[in-house]
Amino acid sequence: MIHNPNNIRTAGKPLEEANKVMVMVHGRGGSANDILSLSHYIQDKDFAFIAPEAQGNTWYPYSFLRPLQENEPYLSSALEVMASLRARLQSDFNFKMAQIYWLGFSQGACLMLEYAARNAVEYGGVFGLSGGLIGPTETPRNYEGSFEKTPIFLGCSDRDSHVPKERVLESEHVFQKMGANVTTKLYPNFPHTINEDELNIVNLLIAGEQQSVS
Repeated sequence: MIHNPNNIRTAGKPLEEANKVMVMVHGRGGSANDILSLSHYIQDKDFAFIAPEAQGNTWYPYSFLRPLQENEPYLSSALEVMASLRARLQSDFNFKMAQIYWLGFSQGACLMLEYAARNAVEYGGVFGLSGGLIGPTETPRNYEGSFEKTPIFLGCSDRDSHVPKERVLESEHVFQKMGANVTTKLYPNFPHTINEDELNIVNLLIAGEQQSVS
């Protein structure tokens, strides 16, 4: 095991008291505390926030567009951290799937989106900021399961230095086929970072205001 699934930080309400939980996944070179700082921008105060931290602050060594085996065994270990967290939230804290939300940035968004696609159910929401599904262009996307109208948001620059917009749009298409309500927004000439509009959309989707986003 490369990544330690017990290396986690929390914020917001205590897990025992919250009726919603958001798993926040940091990017390459980031930390659990970095991504948890975004919890201050989430307007709904019923959330617990939980963030795993990657060994060496990197979930896998190479670009998410490289052949999958090049990022092994790190990628499988990182996906196992996601699975372990979800299992603990269910078994130890009795969260139902629809009470679990996912948010990731950059490498963390790619990891979280790939995990969600491989484990599709009705989640509370899935928010991928500057990320997309993992693997090279010709990767078969034979995921099983349905998101059952889970709100999914994909936000990214239209010329991101790490994430081609084509991959964001491909991911949108895959998630739509899997029954998610997908909102995608590409920001012209925007740097590889998180912007205020993205956080506003996340808050609207949490509040169930799907229509006012599109």
